[in-house]
Amino acid sequence: MAVERSVFILLTNTGTLFTRVIQTYTKAPYNHASISFDRELSELYSFGRKHPNNPLDGGFVKEDIKTGTFSKYPNTTCVIYELRVTEREVEKMKRVLRIFIRSRQRYMYNLLGVIGVALKEPVEFSNSYFCSQFVAEILQRSGIKIWNKLPALITPDDFRQSDRLRLVYEGKLSEYDPLA
Repeated sequence: MAVERSVFILLTNTGTLFTRVIQTYTKAPYNHASISFDRELSELYSFGRKHPNNPLDGGFVKEDIKTGTFSKYPNTTCVIYELRVTEREVEKMKRVLRIFIRSRQRYMYNLLGVIGVALKEPVEFSNSYFCSQFVAEILQRSGIKIWNKLPALITPDDFRQSDRLRLVYEGKLSEYDPLA
């Protein structure tokens, strides 16, 4: 019997202009997705702002819930989900993640991909992702199939709708207590 482990999917809403623009179309409460390998969210990865003050400079980022972009938006709301996986699947995910970390300078934010989701037409470039596409890509490349569609069409709300994920927390990100 394989040992079960958990990975965590964090969905957030910072209330930024970009988030509000996306929200007018999606009507979804959360429009940013990140993945973490620990309940404390200390190892948190996504595609988003590289610098908190510059929404146009996006790419692969290691996020921090206490500093960086999230600290600029103290009223950020979130939902955290747990995904139960095998030890082997975690190892595969971390292997895929190491490729992103090693080549992080080469990755760009896939803004056209966000537009593609709205048009239900996948827009994929090598080395270019948007947040939920990245998280879905990590899962898919690790053999975890949650949806029957391409990562380039996965939205943060698709995570919310998945019955494979278990709700851990919903509320203000700044009030999240991993020990609760």
